Amino acid sequence: MDRVKLKAVLGNHPHVQAVKSGALRSDLFDLDFVEYTPTNTAFKPMVREQAFDVCEMAIVTYLMAKAHGKPLVLLPASMLGRFQHSYALYNPARGTLGPSDLEGKRVGIRSFTTTTGAWIRGILANDYGVDLDKIRWVTFEDPHVVEYVDTTERAPNDKKILQMLLDGELDAVLGETSDHPALKPLFPHPAAEAAKWYERRGVVPINHLVVVTEQLAKSRPDVVIGIYDLLKQNKERMGPAAEPDLVPFGVEANRKPLELIVDYAFQQALIPRRYAVEELFDATTRGLK
Repeated sequence: MDRVKLKAVLGNHPHVQAVKSGALRSDLFDLDFVEYTPTNTAFKPMVREQAFDVCEMAIVTYLMAKAHGKPLVLLPASMLGRFQHSYALYNPARGTLGPSDLEGKRVGIRSFTTTTGAWIRGILANDYGVDLDKIRWVTFEDPHVVEYVDTTERAPNDKKILQMLLDGELDAVLGETSDHPALKPLFPHPAAEAAKWYERRGVVPINHLVVVTEQLAKSRPDVVIGIYDLLKQNKERMGPAAEPDLVPFGVEANRKPLELIVDYAFQQALIPRRYAVEELFDATTRGLK
């Protein structure tokens, strides 16, 4: 069959560099990379217009896209995973604040539907007993999935999230890091908290995986397998994975993180029901190891 040219967006992660540079290639297809900085700015055109053939995508964006029937297919190829506890800040000038103290507070987040936000809210609700409905959420961007009705308070257009925290207009922010001396992590010892959480849950919080268009998946399943194989080969070139592996490949390796983020997304009313892991893939990608 003809060699195909595919428009692709992937972040500049170490484990995809050989694919992005062309050092690793396929006999079936060529990847024409389009740069988006930050990578998350590509998610909206991918969800709304299927603007690329292959695209990195935050898992909550994908879950919401699936819920609204967007023609995308997930590959179990992690691009970004990280422990989330250090991505929450507060301003100690207004008094000490911990994760259990957020009810009744104004908490800023870039968009309510970000994956980092969903992970941290899941941790707050399930590990600290926080009632998320009692937090006054302030957002700065629209969701990637246009059908989602965002009921949060929108910050004025000229406002910046960290500046609002510094100015006392927000009590805390999620999904941000900063080395500003006036700001402190909401979780007092983020690395230690993350280690305890991992010990308890046994889950690496995955942020980004890879999606392809349904059209490509249906017309050229061989190419979809080839894309996955190429990405996996690049990861394996990097040598043994860290422990825990923050970018697992394969359906089984991603099962526990996917189950947990589905659970959190459902609890937070981002998706209408809990999806089984198998439902997140198609006939081709479901068997990828």
